[in-house]
Amino acid sequence: MYCIKCGVKLADSEKTCPLCNTTVFHPDLIQGEGESVFPSKKYPTAKDNTYLVQMFLSFAIALAIIIVLLCDWRIFGTVTWSGYVIGALVLGYVSVILPSWFKRANSVIFVPIDFCAVGVYLLYISLHTNGGWFLSFVFPLVGGLGVLITAFVALLKYLKKGKLYVVGGFFIALGGFMLLIEYMANITFEVGKFHGWSLYPLVSLAMLGLFLIFVAIYRPAREIMERKFFF
Repeated sequence: MYCIKCGVKLADSEKTCPLCNTTVFHPDLIQGEGESVFPSKKYPTAKDNTYLVQMFLSFAIALAIIIVLLCDWRIFGTVTWSGYVIGALVLGYVSVILPSWFKRANSVIFVPIDFCAVGVYLLYISLHTNGGWFLSFVFPLVGGLGVLITAFVALLKYLKKGKLYVVGGFFIALGGFMLLIEYMANITFEVGKFHGWSLYPLVSLAMLGLFLIFVAIYRPAREIMERKFFF
C-alpha cells in the first residue's frame, strides 16, 4: 500500500502517512494490524555533545595558557608578552564559553560580566605599559557602555510592550555617549581641540532613534513597517 499524495510505501496498519500526514485511503483494502514501516517518531533525538565540547575547549584554553606562560618564563624569566595572550584567552572564555555552561544563560547577568572582564584586561594593559589612561578614559568608557547596554538588554528582556521606545531611546543615548567619548579622549590624550567627529554619529543615531519612537507612536507607520519588514 502506498500514500496517495507522496507515494511512500505504507504498512497495512497505517491510518495516516507518517511523512505527509495524508489519510490512507484504499477502497478495496481492509486495514489490518501490523508493525509500522517507519518509527513512531519522525525525527530521532540527536545526542547532545555540548558538555564534551565545553570540556574540550576549557582544557584547550587551560593548556594554551600554561604553554604560553612557560615559554615566556623560559625565555625572559618573567611575565612579559604572555600576560596579553593569557588575558585575551580568559576574556574569550568568559565571553563565549562560560555562558554555554548554563542551559538558560541570562544575558542581563553575563553582559555586565563581559564588560567587567574587558575592563580588567584593559587595566592590566594600562598598568603593564604605565599608560595612565585607564581611569580617565577606559574606566568611564567601558563602565558607561556596560551600564547602557545592560539596561537596554534588561528592558528588552523583561518589557512585554514598548520595545520600539526602548530601541529608539538606546540609539539616542548611544549617540549622546559619543560626545562623552570624544571629551574623555581629548582630556586623556591632551588633544586640546574639539574636532567634533562625535557629532556625526550623534546626529545619525539620534535621527534613527527619533524615527523608531515616531513609528512606535504613529500606528499607521508601525503597521507599514510590520507589513514591509515584518518588524
